[in-house]
Amino acid sequence: MTTPTSTPPAARPVRLLIVDDDPLVRAGLTLMLGGAADIDIVGEGADGSEAAGLVERLRPDVVLMDIRMPVMDGLTATEVLRGRPDAPEVIVLTTFHADEQVLRAIRAGAAGFVLKDTPPGQIVDSVRRVAAGDPVLSPAVTRQLMARAAGPGREEKADRAQRARRRLTLLAEREREVAIAVGHGRSNAEIAAALYLSVATVKTQVSRILAKFDFNNRVQIALLVHDAGLLDEGEGHGLS
Repeated sequence: MTTPTSTPPAARPVRLLIVDDDPLVRAGLTLMLGGAADIDIVGEGADGSEAAGLVERLRPDVVLMDIRMPVMDGLTATEVLRGRPDAPEVIVLTTFHADEQVLRAIRAGAAGFVLKDTPPGQIVDSVRRVAAGDPVLSPAVTRQLMARAAGPGREEKADRAQRARRRLTLLAEREREVAIAVGHGRSNAEIAAALYLSVATVKTQVSRILAKFDFNNRVQIALLVHDAGLLDEGEGHGLS
């Protein structure tokens, strides 16, 4: 007698909370993201001060957070949320390009930073990727972060490069390769393909790198690799 094979359960939809003080933006995001079968919009907030209570009650996987809001801005709200033991991932959504607020969001542990003029499909994809543990940044944001990191004078850059290279000596060879790939802005799947690793192995390597440097996110790894002047090393692995 043949035993029937069981069908694996469908993946649970990503639970998403939208926090933005502009009701038209919230409505647009709800319309855009609500059309995705694998995303469940569980609630909306009009201010960062509401975020903690909504997260406690609704248990979202991802929070799409505006930066500029009254009472409590999105950066402060991100810091509050990421300080929770059961913290959701946070994607910071804004209308302007990289500056000190981007760096603050990254330090606070935001898993993504997306401009409001990003095409709808890319915003939907960003929510999916962040929920899967693969942080994202808009390419424009990444470019400006790197340009900002390259801004100081020659002596300061040389000192920073030396410090960055010294820190990177903590990494094993494979971890160093993964760090350089992260510096090129590659996703876990892209790194896995380029370095002939499984995605699970790449995730493990990234987690080890974050732990060694006490970092919160991949962009901090990318900036360290950039400071050390190591991005050219990825070219042999198709990461240029």
